[in-house]
Amino acid sequence: MPKPRNYRKEYLDYQGKPEQIKRRNNRNRARAKMIAAGKIGKHSKLDIDHKDGNANNNSMSNLQALPIRINRGVKNRTKH
Repeated sequence: MPKPRNYRKEYLDYQGKPEQIKRRNNRNRARAKMIAAGKIGKHSKLDIDHKDGNANNNSMSNLQALPIRINRGVKNRTKH
């Protein structure tokens, strides 16, 4: 049986770091911007993709809504 995950430790080790908090805030801002522009619904299952790969660039020309499988698949292919 697998060992249970320690979510608190994961948060402290990675998600609670200032640089990760900044990245998460940028992702949330991008999503809010697409919702406000009417490009996606509030409860949409689509991911927001940054076309140039720069999460700090939240201009509308750089954002696009993609299905989760496509968006995360594209990111994985470019890393290898």
